[in-house]
Amino acid sequence: MIKSASLLLLTLAGICFAAESKPLSGSRPNIILILTDDQGMGDLSCTGNPYLKTPHLDRLHAKSTRFTDFQVSPTCSPTRAAIMSGRHEFEVGVTHTILQRERLAPGVVTVAEALRRAGYATGLFGKWHLGDEASYLPQQRGFDEVLMHGAGGIGQSGFGDFQENAQNPYFDNVLLHNDTIVRTKGFCTDLFFAAAMAWINRQHEAKKPFFAYIPLNAPHSPMIAPEKSKKRFLNLGFDEKSAARYGMIENIDHNVGLLLDDLEAHGMLEETLVVFMTDNGMSMGSGSIHGKKFTPFNAGLKGGKCSPEEGGTRVPSFWMWKGHLEEGLDLPALTAHIDIYRTFCALAGAKIPKSPLEPGGRSLVPLLENPSTDWPDRVLFTHAGRWDPDGREATKETKCAVRTSRWRLVKHNQLYDILADRGQTKDVAAEHPEVVADLRKKFDVWWDSLPPLLVNEGLPKTKAGDFPLQKRRDAQGELPLWEPAATK
Repeated sequence: MIKSASLLLLTLAGICFAAESKPLSGSRPNIILILTDDQGMGDLSCTGNPYLKTPHLDRLHAKSTRFTDFQVSPTCSPTRAAIMSGRHEFEVGVTHTILQRERLAPGVVTVAEALRRAGYATGLFGKWHLGDEASYLPQQRGFDEVLMHGAGGIGQSGFGDFQENAQNPYFDNVLLHNDTIVRTKGFCTDLFFAAAMAWINRQHEAKKPFFAYIPLNAPHSPMIAPEKSKKRFLNLGFDEKSAARYGMIENIDHNVGLLLDDLEAHGMLEETLVVFMTDNGMSMGSGSIHGKKFTPFNAGLKGGKCSPEEGGTRVPSFWMWKGHLEEGLDLPALTAHIDIYRTFCALAGAKIPKSPLEPGGRSLVPLLENPSTDWPDRVLFTHAGRWDPDGREATKETKCAVRTSRWRLVKHNQLYDILADRGQTKDVAAEHPEVVADLRKKFDVWWDSLPPLLVNEGLPKTKAGDFPLQKRRDAQGELPLWEPAATK
């Protein structure tokens, strides 16, 4: 009875909102996409975390339409590849976060390029993680303005980041700004947001629509935060690592607040879509408070980063656009990162570029315009990847999952009714063998279609010092100091 009443209210709300709103397709909003790294569904106070204070993300949540069953990939490069391509990461060559297997296939025309062709300015500020060779860099994949670190994390010099960053991760980093390697000052998250805001304001002054992509490296390990951000947690008795991780999240929250305030001050909220999401499930081991072990809050989800469980792939997804999207509305439809490409293009009135690897996914615009619109069921495939060389088949069933609006099949033999049991507490495979067989068959057909698309497998391992950005840094010599222009 309660579910029926809730569905009726959602339907009535959708009808009323659709009647009052203008069509969103082709409305050409500015678009800001904030993507955090390793922050799970439970890493926000608005989703129930008992330790964190995230008032600005809570404000964004309150003023957003929220996709409550939003699926991504279990690790970082894969989710970024899916966002940029609109396809499952394996279909665009990305099967790992290292070993050159993070490189986005050359046949992909990214969503950034599609928006740029439609007249948008495009900027990236933070973590690219889809290839550091010259032809793979975001400057060659649709972005006009770029401020980025190398590899998958600041300080990961063994995987390709600038070697200086290993000495002082997250502070005063060496970064690539467009075509020049530069020195910077300050904490990385503060810098990426400041650079994004300065660039956004320049586009606003020029009256040019923009796509600002802010893919952060925080709160990915190593756990390092400004002293003022972790002080509260240290005073509460948290261990150093837990205090730093939570401090990193509260620092993100602070910067989101600065961004929202800046958009409001410049009169941009009604012309700008702000999307907040995370790249995979939570990555946080147990910590301690005053020496006593505590289990991190994970919003009741099973598993985390690198896992094929719900906690590895279900993430927050808040969409705020003042005056255009319903505030405080939860949409339960099964949606995913592969839907972002077609959604952004539909909003921008951008044509989907012709390419060998055109985006799949769906446009979310119909749901954003009318929450009660029909949304046919779908099948989404998950696999944690990261297999050893020549070990793809050995991991096929141990790292896989299949989702529909109701079911989650895990490791080909565990079945969960997600609508009734989001926390995956009861395996119902024995009760629904026909569902298990159907989802297994669908996964197997998809899996067997992949080999021609796995273009990054079996490549030689790169030695430290021979990574593309490291060689580029050596060739450049002196590094100029770079600071973002102050916002007005």
